[in-house]
Amino acid sequence: MRDGRSGAALRSTSVTPAPAPAKPNPLPRKRKNRRMSAAAPQDLTELPVAWRPSPEYLDRSRLLRFMREQGFADYSAFLEWSVQNPAAFWDAVMQDLDLRFYEPYTETMDASRGVPWTTWFRGGRYNYVHNALDKWVEGPTRDKLCLVWEGDDGEVRRYTFAELAELVNRLAAGLQRLGLRKGDRVGIFMPMTPETVAATLAVNKLGAVYVPIFSGYGAEAVACRLQDSGARFLFTADGFLRRGKPIPMKETADAAADLSPTVERVLVFPRLGRELPLVPGRDLAWSELLGSEPVGDVPTERTEPEDPCLLIYTSGTTGRPKGAVHPHCGFPVKATQDMAHFFDVQATDTLLWYSDLGWMMGPWAIMGALTLGATCVLFEGTPDYPHAGRMWELVERHRVTVLGIAPTAIRALMAHGEDWPARYDLSSLRILGASGEPWNVGPWHWFLEQIGGGRCPIINYSGGTEISGGILGCVTFRPLKPCSFNSVAPGMAVDVLDETGESVHNEVGELVLTSAWPGMTRGFWGDDQRYLETYWARWPGVWVHGDWALQDDEGFSYILGRSDDTIKVAGKRLGPAEAESAVCAHPGVREAAAIGVPHPLKGDALLVFAVLKADVPESEVLRAEIRDLVAAALGKALRPDRVLFTDEIPKTRNGKVLRRLIRAAHLRLEAGDCSSLENTGALEEIQRAR
Repeated sequence: MRDGRSGAALRSTSVTPAPAPAKPNPLPRKRKNRRMSAAAPQDLTELPVAWRPSPEYLDRSRLLRFMREQGFADYSAFLEWSVQNPAAFWDAVMQDLDLRFYEPYTETMDASRGVPWTTWFRGGRYNYVHNALDKWVEGPTRDKLCLVWEGDDGEVRRYTFAELAELVNRLAAGLQRLGLRKGDRVGIFMPMTPETVAATLAVNKLGAVYVPIFSGYGAEAVACRLQDSGARFLFTADGFLRRGKPIPMKETADAAADLSPTVERVLVFPRLGRELPLVPGRDLAWSELLGSEPVGDVPTERTEPEDPCLLIYTSGTTGRPKGAVHPHCGFPVKATQDMAHFFDVQATDTLLWYSDLGWMMGPWAIMGALTLGATCVLFEGTPDYPHAGRMWELVERHRVTVLGIAPTAIRALMAHGEDWPARYDLSSLRILGASGEPWNVGPWHWFLEQIGGGRCPIINYSGGTEISGGILGCVTFRPLKPCSFNSVAPGMAVDVLDETGESVHNEVGELVLTSAWPGMTRGFWGDDQRYLETYWARWPGVWVHGDWALQDDEGFSYILGRSDDTIKVAGKRLGPAEAESAVCAHPGVREAAAIGVPHPLKGDALLVFAVLKADVPESEVLRAEIRDLVAAALGKALRPDRVLFTDEIPKTRNGKVLRRLIRAAHLRLEAGDCSSLENTGALEEIQRAR
């Protein structure tokens, strides 16, 4: 038993913790416990617990088992230890997740260059592909199912670890013949297919770096990422199916390659079997890349833990997209840890997370599921095509146990009614996951009851591309309140600060991190200064994430939107998600977006865009009801100045509402980077809003 910890009986496998290092955060803060501000979501924090873990969840939890093996009976004490003793914690994580090194590391972490440049597992040799693929083909697990793909048209393909390894080796051998070298960057502009997964693994197997690119981007957005990364090769497809229609990709890839002088070869997968001309000397057909002869095992490069494997671009408010650099012992480690600790994914699970490779949840799902020996389901189509039950049909057909989807998608699917999910057998589900946007209470309950049958926890998950996963999440052995997070991520030093840099409870503040973790981006590609200015400039040694958050005294946290979306009405700070939740409480509203617009007296005026349900007519009475609903929830001072009706809200493909673009469109301002926008016509809808 650990000194000073719980006195409950503990397993004999406990270990003595390493001495706590000096805190890297120098701010002398004293925690405050204030009454919530007028803009805080009192309706959320006052809601009762909606889900409690059954004995089955307690018995199965790998995080609970891991915690006890470290000598803890109390979860709060375990979390404190994970932050105060990061070297001991991450050592234990690597062992518990069976993350194998070719050569052992001699130092767990090195912060000698300062917290923003902390490095991990110094002296070791580690390649993510060895843990996601190689080790699984060494024994009986070689014949275990690891990938399932379903196309928009219903076609299904399945791969075992051995079959996936064969494809990866053939791709790696082809890339070697073309002269791919360790450290080269390779763009992957493909739909979510098994070949896409194999391409990512083949690139990393050889020690090169892949750049995931959203399959719906136009040529300029693709070229921007290829140019900035200096990519030598580009994987693409002839196209893919979306809502029954062929969507061309090769033409977009050609235009992007023409704009990108560093691109030497374009490698084309025939997803649709279209007849396309290939550019002599540059393009290579998939069959030629694979070759006709068996290749055997291609040796996996024994990379250093800090060698980059992944370069993911995120859109900025202004300027070019930012390339977050992630090493082999960064993103893959954090993704695997979060999947294990929050979502309780084990080798017997089948995970479906609705995403594209171009968003972080695509690489996250692939890396985490394969490393844990689970089965990863890839879906090419859309959740409501060819009918509104397609997503639930996928769950039934593939016996999905862990389902991840954005709250925005749930809001759209619930509009089709309860009859659709009721048609399918969803009994395989064990975990419901959600990320991308804050929840509203109604859709959260619908997901819990109609999809999870009231028995499956909703693992709310929030972090970011530069995090490699989550800051806040939920664990399966603690109760849940609607829209909440019931835990911080183990090993993450999380806090909420007010404008002076002081810790606060029961008050909305900036979500921050006060020490390093392995998944932290190692800067922005070619722009270290921008990385420091983006995350580390406000307070010394503190990562400011850019989200408004609130932590209450019961241990629940809430994300209230991006802090750069903040609306300040007559001195009162308001997160847009708070207003949107109030608007969506109206039975006639399907979804909403809130922005602040200039006001001569109040600074900002609250403006709400509402998408109504199909059978609800627009009216002045409805506008008044919505305004009154917001005022009742947030206070009269925060009553919206205007409520506008629109048919569509600008979002990314993974469901994030792009409030910056909404504001720019409404005010006729320069929009800046629009590359992440999925529904381009939505900006015109905003301008035409009634």
